[in-house]
Amino acid sequence: MTQTYRILVVDDEPDLEPLILQRMRRQIRSNEYEFVFARDGVEALEKLNADPTIDMVLSDINMPKMDGLTLLQQLPGVDPNLRAVIISAYGDMDNIRTAMNRGAFDFITKPIDFDDLKITITRTLEHLAEWREALSSRDQLVALQNELSIASQLQQSILPKNPPVTETYEVSANMEPARNVGGDFYDFFKLDEQVALVVADVSDKGIPASMFMMSSRTALKGAAIGVRDPQMVLEEVNNQLHQDNPTFMFVTLIYALFNPDTGTLTYSIAGHDPPMLVSADGAVTELPLTKGVALGIAPDIVYTQETVTLAPGDTVVLFTDGVTEAMNAENQQFGLERLADVFDGNPPASALAANETIFEQVRDFAGDAPQSDDITCLTLRRP
Repeated sequence: MTQTYRILVVDDEPDLEPLILQRMRRQIRSNEYEFVFARDGVEALEKLNADPTIDMVLSDINMPKMDGLTLLQQLPGVDPNLRAVIISAYGDMDNIRTAMNRGAFDFITKPIDFDDLKITITRTLEHLAEWREALSSRDQLVALQNELSIASQLQQSILPKNPPVTETYEVSANMEPARNVGGDFYDFFKLDEQVALVVADVSDKGIPASMFMMSSRTALKGAAIGVRDPQMVLEEVNNQLHQDNPTFMFVTLIYALFNPDTGTLTYSIAGHDPPMLVSADGAVTELPLTKGVALGIAPDIVYTQETVTLAPGDTVVLFTDGVTEAMNAENQQFGLERLADVFDGNPPASALAANETIFEQVRDFAGDAPQSDDITCLTLRRP
């Protein structure tokens, strides 16, 4: 970071201020962050109105005088470019959903995991910096292509960076949009001792798909902290997306939970291509489909889940149809058979190698043919 970001922390717990100052002391000493504190929403508004240099608000939901949800409603009137992250009780989906609808960029849960807090603050401020860059150049945007380029940067900033590589599991992921802004997305995040993995494909392309993608991502992450079974997560997300879907868009998706200790991978599929398993000996198989259609089409859909156990050296490939339906100049598709042939008898040495090989093979196959769909792939390997 090239500047000192000012963060307003709003919480009525007196112990939080010294705790943040202690746990964030390195960032404070290096002038990355400067913290301002308020005990409720009323005091927070007073400080925001008096100090226009505040960049971000980190607010609890439950507070006296004015709670965090009410404060969120007031923020656009103070500064529409402020970024807000809310702090919620674990599993409090109603308030989390309300906060997101009122403009919160992200959320964390109590008790606060400071490693997660640091990642959330970094991602929020990166998004803010890119948004400010977009605003500063808006007078020079004379064509839609320029605007889409900025939107692409914003979308890429949302995708998680630095996939984990540990002694017990490796993750690698990449997304190449067909247009400046795409409808595909991937995600990975820790849930207790497990790792959540997501690959999704929103109907249509461009900015509408990108907006629906962001809604889908937020809904999925929120549901995942409340329940653990992947099928129940998809049922919750499906109902949320269907409730407020005036454009009748939908998203196909794979949501999986991997336990590094046992090697078990439990997954549920919503109208998406099933994952591909590359065994340590190079044998390639397609994992079983589960019951369930794309999310957002109809309410109260029943989803099912499957569980497989990965042996050491096994790799699971989650992908969108942009991989298998990539076209060459002769209008031939890359296809599932070619994807399987990439690793048949030649298992990857790492999750990163698997991902890079897939993208390389797809590019070589397509040649100079224009890319017709977003290409997204996430690989999980058990070393």
